[in-house]
Amino acid sequence: MTAETPGDDASRHVRSAVPYGLRVAAAVSWRLLIIAGALTVLGFLAVKLASVLVPVAVALLLAGLFAPAVSWLAGKKVPRAAATAIVLVLGIALAGAVVTFVVITVTAGMPGLIGQVTASLTELHTWLRTGPLHLSQGQLDAMLANLTTTLDRNKSVIASGALTTAVTVGELLGEFLLAVFCLIFFLAQGRAIWAFVLHAVPARLRPRVDVAGRSGFTTLAHYIRGTAAVAFVDAVGIGLGLVIVGVPLAAPLSALVFVGAFVPVIGSVLAGAVAVLVALVANGGWAGVIVLAVVVGVMQVESHVLQPLLLGRAVRLHPLAVVLALATGLVAAGVVGALFAVPLLAVVSSGVRSLSAPPDDDHLPGPS
Repeated sequence: MTAETPGDDASRHVRSAVPYGLRVAAAVSWRLLIIAGALTVLGFLAVKLASVLVPVAVALLLAGLFAPAVSWLAGKKVPRAAATAIVLVLGIALAGAVVTFVVITVTAGMPGLIGQVTASLTELHTWLRTGPLHLSQGQLDAMLANLTTTLDRNKSVIASGALTTAVTVGELLGEFLLAVFCLIFFLAQGRAIWAFVLHAVPARLRPRVDVAGRSGFTTLAHYIRGTAAVAFVDAVGIGLGLVIVGVPLAAPLSALVFVGAFVPVIGSVLAGAVAVLVALVANGGWAGVIVLAVVVGVMQVESHVLQPLLLGRAVRLHPLAVVLALATGLVAAGVVGALFAVPLLAVVSSGVRSLSAPPDDDHLPGPS
């Protein structure tokens, strides 16, 4: 037995004087403060390094999408570097063909859209004069004059916005090249890169972290592939509805729906709302109602059939967690945060489940 010192008696006296619940609350609080401080530092660094981290994250998403094709070619005795080059060239060619088709469609359909919008504005002008509002020509001229004055007053803001847009385009081009560069190495040497990263982990924990990392990448790959499939079905369904109704610019609007579907919950809804608005302005009220019904129907199929079938088993995230992650990402980093919040949550959730699983369960599939 060890002899107790006066300091031990004083410490015991202090602990007895402080209620147990308060001691527990204090212990939890300072730990939470440390975690909050660490998260704050990580968030600050993420904001400062966003121009680097975002292209790397995009490259990881695309690696999850293209990895099966590269692995299939490698299984056919094609060198992995050559397989990577083939998949990237085909992917870039496909993306370029789609963009070219959209641009040609916009160029061809814009005159018709302008004519329909002009006719709609004429009808609106007539309705404002003869409808329930009974606005006089003088009132309409005053409204137009106020709009012109507002635009004149904000010329400098518009000009600075155009300059900012030009700078942003340059930055986006640089980030695009960085993403492509990272994607090449992720596809060609992804396993070697992951093995190098694992050397930073203590040897006794390395196997568990390896399994968790592979499980996280598998979840990311399933997420991006499932989301791409859902986005394609959304774009085709809404696009067919636009074509049948005769809405102009159906192809660009379908492309917008496809891109918007990668932002969970709100992306497809906003893209569908744009389609409804174009149909309403260009084709009238009934066309807008029909397109709205098509959008609602496609969204119902997505939420009740496609999402559970293609993403439910792979991602395994509660809808509340998805909405909260989306809201947090949107508030913290805007559209970029909304784009990456859900896949990041899915990867972290999968990794944590893998790390917390019993050692006998370390047979989760690795990245394909």
